[in-house]
Amino acid sequence: MKLGLGLDLYRGASLEVPVASVQLAERLGYHSVWTAEAYGADALSPLAFLAAHTRRIKLATGVVQIDARSPASTAMHAMTIDALAGGGRTIIGLGVSGPQVVEGWHGAAWGKPTAKLRDYTAIMRKVLARDAPVTHDGDALRLPYDGPGALGQGKPLRSILHPSPGIEIWIAAGGARNVALAAEVADGWLPMGYGPDGAETYREPMERGLARRHGDLRPQPEAFGSLSVEITDDVQAALDARKPLVAMYVGGMGSDTHNFHAEAMSRRGWPEASARIVELWRAGRRDEAVAAVPDDYIDFQSLVGPARRIRARWPGAIPAGLTGAIIRCRDDESLKLAAELAGTRDTTEASP
Repeated sequence: MKLGLGLDLYRGASLEVPVASVQLAERLGYHSVWTAEAYGADALSPLAFLAAHTRRIKLATGVVQIDARSPASTAMHAMTIDALAGGGRTIIGLGVSGPQVVEGWHGAAWGKPTAKLRDYTAIMRKVLARDAPVTHDGDALRLPYDGPGALGQGKPLRSILHPSPGIEIWIAAGGARNVALAAEVADGWLPMGYGPDGAETYREPMERGLARRHGDLRPQPEAFGSLSVEITDDVQAALDARKPLVAMYVGGMGSDTHNFHAEAMSRRGWPEASARIVELWRAGRRDEAVAAVPDDYIDFQSLVGPARRIRARWPGAIPAGLTGAIIRCRDDESLKLAAELAGTRDTTEASP
Protein backbone atom coordinates (compact mmCIF):
# COMPACT_ATOMS: atom_id res chain seq x y z
CA MET A 1 0.00 0.00 0.00
CA LYS A 2 1.45 3.37 -1.05
CA LEU A 3 1.06 6.37 1.21
CA GLY A 4 0.93 10.05 0.38
CA LEU A 5 1.08 12.96 2.80
CA GLY A 6 -1.71 15.49 2.26
CA LEU A 7 -0.99 19.15 3.01
CA ASP A 8 -4.00 21.43 3.39
CA LEU A 9 -2.04 24.64 2.73
CA TYR A 10 -4.79 25.98 0.47
CA ARG A 11 -7.11 26.52 3.45
CA GLY A 12 -4.82 28.80 5.43
CA ALA A 13 -4.86 32.59 5.75
CA SER A 14 -1.07 32.38 6.01
CA LEU A 15 1.35 29.95 4.40
CA GLU A 16 3.69 27.73 6.38
CA VAL A 17 5.05 24.65 4.62
CA PRO A 18 5.75 21.85 7.15
CA VAL A 19 9.15 20.93 5.76
CA ALA A 20 10.17 18.76 8.72
CA SER A 21 7.01 16.65 8.43
CA VAL A 22 7.54 16.17 4.70
CA GLN A 23 11.15 15.14 5.29
CA LEU A 24 9.98 12.68 7.95
CA ALA A 25 7.41 11.25 5.53
CA GLU A 26 10.19 10.80 2.99
CA ARG A 27 12.33 8.89 5.52
CA LEU A 28 9.31 6.76 6.40
CA GLY A 29 8.87 5.67 2.80
CA TYR A 30 5.88 7.77 1.84
CA HIS A 31 5.37 7.69 -1.90
CA SER A 32 4.31 11.32 -2.36
CA VAL A 33 3.35 14.66 -0.82
CA TRP A 34 0.18 16.35 -2.07
CA THR A 35 -0.87 20.00 -2.29
CA ALA A 36 -4.11 21.56 -3.51
CA GLU A 37 -5.63 24.93 -4.35
CA ALA A 38 -8.96 26.71 -4.07
CA TYR A 39 -8.82 30.52 -4.22
CA GLY A 40 -5.82 31.33 -2.04
CA ALA A 41 -2.42 29.65 -1.98
CA ASP A 42 -1.71 27.83 -5.23
CA ALA A 43 -0.80 24.13 -5.45
CA LEU A 44 2.41 24.39 -7.48
CA SER A 45 4.63 26.90 -5.69
CA PRO A 46 4.94 24.85 -2.47
CA LEU A 47 6.14 21.85 -4.50
CA ALA A 48 8.97 23.92 -6.01
CA PHE A 49 9.92 24.92 -2.47
CA LEU A 50 9.80 21.30 -1.29
CA ALA A 51 11.94 20.18 -4.21
CA ALA A 52 14.85 21.97 -2.54
CA HIS A 53 14.28 20.20 0.78
CA THR A 54 13.65 16.58 -0.29
CA ARG A 55 15.42 13.91 -2.34
CA ARG A 56 13.04 11.26 -3.54
CA ILE A 57 9.43 11.71 -2.38
CA LYS A 58 7.16 12.50 -5.32
CA LEU A 59 5.76 16.04 -5.49
CA ALA A 60 2.08 15.94 -6.37
CA THR A 61 -0.94 18.19 -6.82
CA GLY A 62 -4.33 17.04 -5.71
CA VAL A 63 -5.44 19.11 -7.56
CA VAL A 64 -4.59 22.02 -9.82
CA GLN A 65 -7.65 23.63 -11.36
CA ILE A 66 -7.55 23.39 -15.13
CA ASP A 67 -9.25 26.74 -15.63
CA ALA A 68 -6.58 28.52 -13.59
CA ARG A 69 -3.90 27.99 -16.25
CA SER A 70 -3.53 26.91 -19.82
CA PRO A 71 -2.40 23.29 -20.30
CA ALA A 72 0.91 24.54 -21.68
CA SER A 73 1.41 26.68 -18.59
CA THR A 74 0.70 23.74 -16.26
CA ALA A 75 3.12 21.60 -18.27
CA MET A 76 5.74 24.36 -17.88
CA HIS A 77 5.21 24.32 -14.11
CA ALA A 78 5.54 20.53 -14.09
CA MET A 79 8.76 20.53 -16.10
CA THR A 80 10.28 23.27 -13.96
CA ILE A 81 9.41 21.64 -10.64
CA ASP A 82 10.63 18.28 -11.89
CA ALA A 83 13.94 19.76 -13.06
CA LEU A 84 14.45 21.38 -9.67
CA ALA A 85 13.62 18.05 -8.00
CA GLY A 86 16.10 16.04 -10.06
CA GLY A 87 13.66 14.43 -12.50
CA GLY A 88 10.92 11.81 -12.40
CA ARG A 89 9.35 13.08 -9.17
CA THR A 90 6.39 15.19 -10.29
CA ILE A 91 2.72 14.25 -10.40
CA ILE A 92 0.22 16.75 -11.75
CA GLY A 93 -3.26 15.92 -10.53
CA LEU A 94 -5.86 17.80 -12.58
CA GLY A 95 -9.41 18.72 -11.60
CA VAL A 96 -12.27 20.77 -12.99
CA SER A 97 -13.23 22.54 -9.72
CA GLY A 98 -16.82 23.88 -9.80
CA PRO A 99 -18.63 26.58 -11.77
CA GLN A 100 -18.68 28.91 -8.76
CA VAL A 101 -14.87 29.03 -8.74
CA VAL A 102 -14.34 28.64 -12.49
CA GLU A 103 -16.60 31.53 -13.45
CA GLY A 104 -16.44 33.56 -10.24
CA TRP A 105 -12.70 33.43 -9.55
CA HIS A 106 -10.97 32.54 -12.81
CA GLY A 107 -13.36 34.30 -15.17
CA ALA A 108 -13.63 31.29 -17.46
CA ALA A 109 -16.71 29.65 -18.91
CA TRP A 110 -17.77 26.38 -17.29
CA GLY A 111 -18.45 24.97 -20.74
CA LYS A 112 -17.99 21.21 -21.22
CA PRO A 113 -15.65 20.12 -18.42
CA THR A 114 -15.10 16.55 -19.60
CA ALA A 115 -14.15 17.67 -23.10
CA LYS A 116 -11.94 20.38 -21.60
CA LEU A 117 -10.22 17.88 -19.31
CA ARG A 118 -9.59 15.49 -22.19
CA ASP A 119 -8.05 18.21 -24.35
CA TYR A 120 -6.07 19.58 -21.41
CA THR A 121 -4.50 16.20 -20.69
CA ALA A 122 -3.71 15.60 -24.36
CA ILE A 123 -2.01 18.98 -24.77
CA MET A 124 0.05 18.48 -21.62
CA ARG A 125 1.21 15.09 -22.88
CA LYS A 126 2.25 16.62 -26.20
CA VAL A 127 4.21 19.35 -24.42
CA LEU A 128 5.96 16.82 -22.17
CA ALA A 129 6.67 14.39 -25.01
CA ARG A 130 8.36 17.17 -27.01
CA ASP A 131 8.06 15.10 -30.19
CA ALA A 132 6.96 18.01 -32.36
CA PRO A 133 5.65 21.58 -32.16
CA VAL A 134 2.36 21.32 -30.32
CA THR A 135 -0.90 21.48 -32.20
CA HIS A 136 -4.28 20.28 -31.00
CA ASP A 137 -7.72 20.28 -32.57
CA GLY A 138 -10.07 19.40 -29.73
CA ASP A 139 -13.72 19.90 -28.91
CA ALA A 140 -12.90 22.38 -26.14
CA LEU A 141 -9.30 23.52 -26.69
CA ARG A 142 -7.33 24.28 -29.81
CA LEU A 143 -3.67 25.08 -30.41
CA PRO A 144 -2.85 27.40 -32.04
CA TYR A 145 -5.87 29.31 -30.78
CA ASP A 146 -8.08 30.52 -33.62
CA GLY A 147 -11.27 31.53 -31.82
CA PRO A 148 -12.86 34.93 -31.13
CA GLY A 149 -10.30 37.72 -30.92
CA ALA A 150 -7.49 35.70 -32.51
CA LEU A 151 -5.15 37.46 -34.95
CA GLY A 152 -4.46 34.22 -36.79
CA GLN A 153 -0.76 34.50 -36.04
CA GLY A 154 -0.46 31.64 -33.55
CA LYS A 155 2.54 29.42 -34.15
CA PRO A 156 2.99 25.81 -33.05
CA LEU A 157 5.87 25.68 -30.57
CA ARG A 158 8.01 23.07 -28.88
CA SER A 159 9.24 23.41 -25.30
CA ILE A 160 12.69 24.97 -24.95
CA LEU A 161 13.20 23.03 -21.72
CA HIS A 162 13.76 19.31 -22.22
CA PRO A 163 11.65 17.57 -19.56
CA SER A 164 12.83 14.53 -17.69
CA PRO A 165 10.80 11.38 -18.35
CA GLY A 166 8.42 10.25 -15.68
CA ILE A 167 6.20 13.28 -15.08
CA GLU A 168 2.76 11.83 -14.38
CA ILE A 169 -0.73 13.20 -15.03
CA TRP A 170 -3.53 12.13 -12.69
CA ILE A 171 -7.19 13.10 -12.83
CA ALA A 172 -9.54 13.79 -9.93
CA ALA A 173 -13.03 12.57 -10.78
CA GLY A 174 -16.28 11.40 -9.23
CA GLY A 175 -18.80 11.48 -12.07
CA ALA A 176 -18.97 8.55 -14.47
CA ARG A 177 -17.72 10.41 -17.56
CA ASN A 178 -14.63 11.82 -15.89
CA VAL A 179 -13.89 8.52 -14.14
CA ALA A 180 -13.97 6.79 -17.53
CA LEU A 181 -11.67 9.52 -18.87
CA ALA A 182 -9.20 8.96 -16.01
CA ALA A 183 -9.19 5.23 -16.73
CA GLU A 184 -8.52 5.97 -20.38
CA VAL A 185 -5.82 8.66 -20.34
CA ALA A 186 -4.37 9.19 -16.84
CA ASP A 187 -1.48 7.71 -14.89
CA GLY A 188 -3.58 7.92 -11.74
CA TRP A 189 -7.06 8.60 -10.46
CA LEU A 190 -8.06 10.62 -7.39
CA PRO A 191 -11.62 9.41 -6.73
CA MET A 192 -14.18 11.80 -5.31
CA GLY A 193 -16.81 9.84 -3.44
CA TYR A 194 -15.17 6.42 -3.16
CA GLY A 195 -17.12 4.55 -0.48
CA PRO A 196 -16.89 1.06 0.99
CA ASP A 197 -18.35 -0.32 -2.25
CA GLY A 198 -16.31 1.98 -4.48
CA ALA A 199 -14.89 -0.78 -6.66
CA GLU A 200 -18.40 -1.90 -7.61
CA THR A 201 -19.81 1.63 -7.82
CA TYR A 202 -17.18 2.63 -10.37
CA ARG A 203 -16.79 -0.70 -12.14
CA GLU A 204 -18.68 0.25 -15.31
CA PRO A 205 -17.00 3.61 -16.07
CA MET A 206 -13.59 2.18 -15.15
CA GLU A 207 -14.04 -0.77 -17.50
CA ARG A 208 -15.31 1.53 -20.23
CA GLY A 209 -12.25 3.76 -19.94
CA LEU A 210 -9.75 0.92 -19.62
CA ALA A 211 -11.06 -0.58 -22.86
CA ARG A 212 -9.85 2.60 -24.62
CA ARG A 213 -6.66 3.04 -22.58
CA HIS A 214 -3.51 4.14 -24.39
CA GLY A 215 -0.95 1.40 -24.89
CA ASP A 216 1.95 3.54 -23.69
CA LEU A 217 0.46 3.91 -20.19
CA ARG A 218 0.65 1.38 -17.36
CA PRO A 219 -2.16 -1.19 -17.69
CA GLN A 220 -4.30 0.47 -15.03
CA PRO A 221 -4.07 3.84 -13.30
CA GLU A 222 -3.10 4.17 -9.67
CA ALA A 223 -6.03 5.13 -7.43
CA PHE A 224 -5.41 7.03 -4.18
CA GLY A 225 -8.08 7.75 -1.60
CA SER A 226 -7.85 10.03 1.44
CA LEU A 227 -7.58 9.04 5.10
CA SER A 228 -7.20 11.09 8.28
CA VAL A 229 -5.10 9.60 11.07
CA GLU A 230 -5.02 11.00 14.60
CA ILE A 231 -3.81 9.38 17.81
CA THR A 232 -6.05 10.64 20.60
CA ASP A 233 -7.82 9.40 23.71
CA ASP A 234 -11.00 11.33 22.83
CA VAL A 235 -12.55 9.72 19.75
CA GLN A 236 -15.76 11.77 19.85
CA ALA A 237 -13.90 15.07 20.04
CA ALA A 238 -11.76 14.06 17.05
CA LEU A 239 -14.86 13.16 15.03
CA ASP A 240 -16.67 16.36 16.02
CA ALA A 241 -13.67 18.50 15.07
CA ARG A 242 -13.93 17.30 11.48
CA LYS A 243 -17.65 17.97 11.05
CA PRO A 244 -17.62 21.75 10.40
CA LEU A 245 -15.41 21.36 7.32
CA VAL A 246 -17.56 18.53 5.96
CA ALA A 247 -20.74 20.57 6.49
CA MET A 248 -19.23 23.62 4.81
CA TYR A 249 -18.12 21.67 1.73
CA VAL A 250 -21.29 19.59 1.38
CA GLY A 251 -23.68 22.41 2.19
CA GLY A 252 -21.86 25.52 1.06
CA MET A 253 -19.58 24.67 -1.87
CA GLY A 254 -22.17 23.96 -4.52
CA SER A 255 -25.30 25.17 -6.24
CA ASP A 256 -28.70 23.67 -6.99
CA THR A 257 -27.34 22.13 -10.20
CA HIS A 258 -23.67 21.49 -9.36
CA ASN A 259 -22.81 20.23 -5.89
CA PHE A 260 -19.93 17.78 -6.26
CA HIS A 261 -19.23 17.39 -2.55
CA ALA A 262 -22.85 16.54 -1.77
CA GLU A 263 -22.84 14.03 -4.62
CA ALA A 264 -19.61 12.52 -3.29
CA MET A 265 -21.14 12.04 0.15
CA SER A 266 -24.13 10.35 -1.45
CA ARG A 267 -21.91 8.02 -3.50
CA ARG A 268 -20.09 7.00 -0.33
CA GLY A 269 -23.42 5.74 1.05
CA TRP A 270 -24.91 8.70 2.97
CA PRO A 271 -27.46 10.27 0.57
CA GLU A 272 -30.01 11.21 3.24
CA ALA A 273 -27.45 12.94 5.44
CA SER A 274 -26.05 14.75 2.41
CA ALA A 275 -29.46 16.13 1.44
CA ARG A 276 -30.19 17.18 5.02
CA ILE A 277 -26.88 19.02 5.39
CA VAL A 278 -27.51 20.93 2.16
CA GLU A 279 -31.02 21.82 3.29
CA LEU A 280 -29.88 23.11 6.67
CA TRP A 281 -26.88 25.01 5.37
CA ARG A 282 -28.88 26.84 2.73
CA ALA A 283 -31.48 27.76 5.34
CA GLY A 284 -28.75 29.47 7.32
CA ARG A 285 -28.89 26.83 10.09
CA ARG A 286 -25.20 26.08 9.99
CA ASP A 287 -24.82 24.72 13.50
CA GLU A 288 -27.58 22.23 12.75
CA ALA A 289 -25.88 21.33 9.46
CA VAL A 290 -22.69 20.55 11.36
CA ALA A 291 -24.63 18.45 13.85
CA ALA A 292 -26.26 16.55 10.96
CA VAL A 293 -22.91 15.14 9.80
CA PRO A 294 -23.03 11.49 10.94
CA ASP A 295 -20.31 10.15 13.19
CA ASP A 296 -19.94 7.04 11.03
CA TYR A 297 -19.37 9.15 7.92
CA ILE A 298 -16.39 10.83 9.57
CA ASP A 299 -15.21 7.56 11.08
CA PHE A 300 -15.26 5.89 7.67
CA GLN A 301 -12.74 8.42 6.34
CA SER A 302 -10.64 8.55 9.51
CA LEU A 303 -8.54 6.46 11.82
CA VAL A 304 -8.83 8.29 15.12
CA GLY A 305 -8.45 7.20 18.71
CA PRO A 306 -5.82 5.38 20.75
CA ALA A 307 -3.16 3.56 18.76
CA ARG A 308 -4.79 0.21 19.55
CA ARG A 309 -8.08 1.35 17.97
CA ILE A 310 -6.27 2.58 14.87
CA ARG A 311 -4.37 -0.71 14.56
CA ALA A 312 -7.57 -2.72 14.91
CA ARG A 313 -9.37 -0.71 12.23
CA TRP A 314 -6.49 -0.48 9.75
CA PRO A 315 -7.29 -3.67 7.77
CA GLY A 316 -10.64 -2.20 6.62
CA ALA A 317 -9.62 1.44 6.39
CA ILE A 318 -8.74 1.51 2.70
CA PRO A 319 -11.51 0.19 0.44
CA ALA A 320 -10.76 -2.46 -2.16
CA GLY A 321 -9.69 -1.09 -5.52
CA LEU A 322 -7.45 1.67 -4.17
CA THR A 323 -3.68 1.37 -4.54
CA GLY A 324 -2.78 4.11 -2.07
CA ALA A 325 -4.00 6.52 0.58
CA ILE A 326 -3.24 10.20 1.08
CA ILE A 327 -2.78 10.56 4.83
CA ARG A 328 -3.79 13.72 6.66
CA CYS A 329 -2.50 13.98 10.20
CA ARG A 330 -1.54 16.60 12.76
CA ASP A 331 1.47 15.06 14.48
CA ASP A 332 4.54 12.98 13.73
CA GLU A 333 3.41 9.99 15.79
CA SER A 334 0.32 9.55 13.63
CA LEU A 335 2.51 9.89 10.53
CA LYS A 336 4.80 7.16 11.85
CA LEU A 337 1.94 4.87 12.84
CA ALA A 338 0.43 5.01 9.36
CA ALA A 339 3.82 4.14 7.85
CA GLU A 340 4.19 1.21 10.23
CA LEU A 341 0.74 -0.14 9.44
CA ALA A 342 1.22 0.23 5.69
CA GLY A 343 4.68 -1.34 5.88
CA THR A 344 6.41 1.56 4.15
CA ARG A 345 8.97 2.29 6.89
CA ASP A 346 10.44 -1.20 7.07
CA THR A 347 13.00 -0.68 4.33
CA THR A 348 13.47 3.08 4.21
CA GLU A 349 13.74 4.68 7.63
CA ALA A 350 17.29 3.47 8.10
CA SER A 351 18.39 4.52 4.61
CA PRO A 352 21.16 7.16 4.48
